Amino acid sequence: MPNSYSIEKELIQVNNLIKNNIIEEETISNLYKYIFKTNGKQLRAKLALISSSNDKRLGKKRLQLASIIELLHTATLVHDDVVDESPTRRGIKSVNNIWSNSHGVLIGDYIYSKAFILMVELGNTNILDELSKATNDISKGELIQLDAINNKKITLSKLEDISYFKTGRLFEAAAKCGALLSRSDKKYQKSISDCAKNLGIVFQIKDDLLDYSQDESVTGKPALQDLREGKITYPFFFAYQNAKTNEKKQLELLLGKNKLNQKKTLNIINSLDGIKETENLALKYIKKSTKSALQIDNKNIREEMLNLLDAALYRKK
Repeated sequence: MPNSYSIEKELIQVNNLIKNNIIEEETISNLYKYIFKTNGKQLRAKLALISSSNDKRLGKKRLQLASIIELLHTATLVHDDVVDESPTRRGIKSVNNIWSNSHGVLIGDYIYSKAFILMVELGNTNILDELSKATNDISKGELIQLDAINNKKITLSKLEDISYFKTGRLFEAAAKCGALLSRSDKKYQKSISDCAKNLGIVFQIKDDLLDYSQDESVTGKPALQDLREGKITYPFFFAYQNAKTNEKKQLELLLGKNKLNQKKTLNIINSLDGIKETENLALKYIKKSTKSALQIDNKNIREEMLNLLDAALYRKK
């Protein structure tokens, strides 16, 4: 049965598996090493390990699945940085900043293909099917978000779709694939994948909240970056919905503006309950996720999932 310590030990093995899987060609090797030099939160890989932990006899296959999930996630991050022209990732310079956008696109494709090679080696057609569909859905989410830039008429439902496709979908797939790998029953598959899906949406909502945080030294990201890029995320959406005509015009002037008065902008969003209503939305998805977690019969796995929910809601970066 899992516990946080044993899962963390397994994550070290997952990282070793990923980092040792490089080739001699210098450019690819340098890019690959740079990308995997630092480890993020690795929640998706952790979900795969937790979900499959009811059958530890699977051994290396569990580590391999977690590696696949982490590779898929990392490829999406590299591509995101190209699309967003982000100068940093996890507090260090992004690939596209040091090399070029072309390098970012191609190394992202390379990492994707590595993940699919490992999927085929895993030899589970159900997992291959689920992760192929998840990868397609993630791309769909990115494309929907492009259409949402500067779109002041966007609905809450559409924003929630973006959160699901961009983030919730891979959380869901990671948990479901862990359950598929361990040949768990349908009830367990549904409970843990629904729990993970809503956890992922909470994670994305929290990301949107952190973008409106003043403490860049803690988050490791420039504040109000989404707003500068013209992205309408939850805090702006709720503030705009609550705004009167003159306040709407004020908010419209901020959208896509590179130079912002940070304190003044945050005060406007706060005064129109943009932050408060976003926090309430996060709590709505926490409740959904908790309800699914409580359907998991395995006590240790249930507690691990509930711990992840707490961590997602109260994280500072």
